[in-house]
Amino acid sequence: MIRAVFFDMDDTLYDTSGFAAIARRAAVKSMVHNGLKCSEDEGYRRLMEIVKEKGSNYDKHFNILVERINGNPDPLIVVNGIITYHNTKFAMLKLEPETFSILLYLKSQGYKVGLITNGKELKQWEKLVRLGMYPFFDDVVTSESVGIEKPNPEIFNIAMERLGVTSGTSLMVGNNFDADILGACNAGMQSMLINSRLTQEQKETLEEMGCLYNVREINNLLDLMKIL
Repeated sequence: MIRAVFFDMDDTLYDTSGFAAIARRAAVKSMVHNGLKCSEDEGYRRLMEIVKEKGSNYDKHFNILVERINGNPDPLIVVNGIITYHNTKFAMLKLEPETFSILLYLKSQGYKVGLITNGKELKQWEKLVRLGMYPFFDDVVTSESVGIEKPNPEIFNIAMERLGVTSGTSLMVGNNFDADILGACNAGMQSMLINSRLTQEQKETLEEMGCLYNVREINNLLDLMKIL
């Protein structure tokens, strides 16, 4: 019997809808208007090169962009980029329509609710607070806080241990096959794939691992009510 439900965050509980790209373009536009010596298109292209080089969780993208294009890290230009990026991103941030309904349902039925997410501790907590979700979670495990990223099964083991549950009584819900589904499978948990469908190759992988029967596909979060 399931006692605890763990969720991924990005594109599972809330919809990103490509807002990162929109926010980055808005940031570059603001930076060009404040002295970045390039066109908006070139600035965006160079910024994406830096994101690819450093990773999306790196926090100095704009500093490097200004230094590479202007030759010095002008703080006024950098700050305009940072502020515009965050203002645009959080203006677009929105929950999946059924998120509050399923969280309320789980809590009312006595389930423990946890979050397992890759990313920076403060960035992920900021999303939880801004979206008003944090009171629903009994525990939040970020990859930065424990030094381990999904799909490493150890991050799932840590989350289960902190809620006092076992793999046999735990369910993982996420949208990413590699990080969420394979990770949960290797930790011995049941899992549900949302906002995506298993490919034939993925089904064969799960079958080889002996956990295809532990994985379900769901169309939205409310499907959990019909299953739990």
